[in-house]
Amino acid sequence: MKELHETQEQPKRVFLVGIRDKRAQEETLQELAGLADTLGLDVAAQETVYSRERHPKFGMGTGKAAELAKKAADLKAECLIFDGELSPGQQRNWETLTGISAMDRQELIIHIFASRAKTKEAELQVGLAELTYALPRLRHKYLNLSRQRGGRYGAKGSGETKLETDRRLVEKRILSLEAELAEVRKNREVQRKKRERQGIPVCALVGYTNAGKSSLFNALADADSFVEDKRFATLDTATRQLELEKGGHLLLIDTVGFIRRLPHALVDAFRSTLEEAAQADLLIHVLDASDSEADRCFETTLSVLQELNAEHIPMITVLNKTDRLAAPEELSAIKNRYSGSIPISAKTGQGLEELVRRIEEALTGELTRFRFPADRQDLPSFLYRSGKVVSERYEDAFIEVEARTPIEIRERLREYVIKEE
Repeated sequence: MKELHETQEQPKRVFLVGIRDKRAQEETLQELAGLADTLGLDVAAQETVYSRERHPKFGMGTGKAAELAKKAADLKAECLIFDGELSPGQQRNWETLTGISAMDRQELIIHIFASRAKTKEAELQVGLAELTYALPRLRHKYLNLSRQRGGRYGAKGSGETKLETDRRLVEKRILSLEAELAEVRKNREVQRKKRERQGIPVCALVGYTNAGKSSLFNALADADSFVEDKRFATLDTATRQLELEKGGHLLLIDTVGFIRRLPHALVDAFRSTLEEAAQADLLIHVLDASDSEADRCFETTLSVLQELNAEHIPMITVLNKTDRLAAPEELSAIKNRYSGSIPISAKTGQGLEELVRRIEEALTGELTRFRFPADRQDLPSFLYRSGKVVSERYEDAFIEVEARTPIEIRERLREYVIKEE
């Protein structure tokens, strides 16, 4: 009888390490473990090391480093993952000491993005981030970055398994990707200007990764965007047109999730995608009400929006996943922390009617009367597309229209507004 062998590749065993300053605020490795799970890794153990100062060789004392190396060997770990940033030298030192792969939080997130990229634009963006991160780390002997979409990290992907270690070739590839992305950004800008000319208001969903933005997007737009209870399930923006009860319509955009210490290489590469939020007329900040770290997630999103110069855009905060809260007082407590927020559940539909009402209220604004020249037939048509026309009156010298319009439309047509006496 032939012996049977296991053919399915087992998840890579990893050992998570956090290096903390004793004076710093306590942080757990829960989020890092979630990121590792997203990539299909098996977390064998995790440990937090407290150090008064960061040593240049390992980020900690050599004695503690040797202790962790022994523990990794005992655990039969195949990779060390640090919840922080490793310099290229520290990365090589850890790999020399342990004989296994070592990566930091930034590289882990970049690998997740690489595994999630589905469209040409996302692949270009991730490829640029990979190479920008890898350039100073060309001696990293376990580097496994793919310029094409592949399988789960640790499995053999469909693209390249090794980057060419020649710096000149890497730099040339970076320039090539930047040129391709420049074309993508140009096309995105053309599409954005076309929307602006049409006067269609834009509402963007923003928030921390895994807060439930795509689930809310699907619920509001009757769409089928990919949803998974893991980090960065969505990398590509999705857009749907929604009809408003008072008339007119808006564009709803689902954006990539934010996270603490998002690698700058990814921020730069995904800037054109992230700027969809910066160009919106209204932001819907989706917060996971069941997350114990909700306050920190809220602050992280505000910080990223500020970096994108989007902090001035009107915003509605929604408290999602309220169906996961065990007691009413939990919801009451988090509502008190976020004044004016709307508790919802994208899963059950709770609170969605109130959210739609608030969105429409924020976008349609007050009733305004306009008086256009008789030869500007295009302006009443423009109002029909971008707002809710209540009445219109045609005279020989002018056309008078009464409509509910978003603020940006009133501003664009302010020379035709009839001011009430």
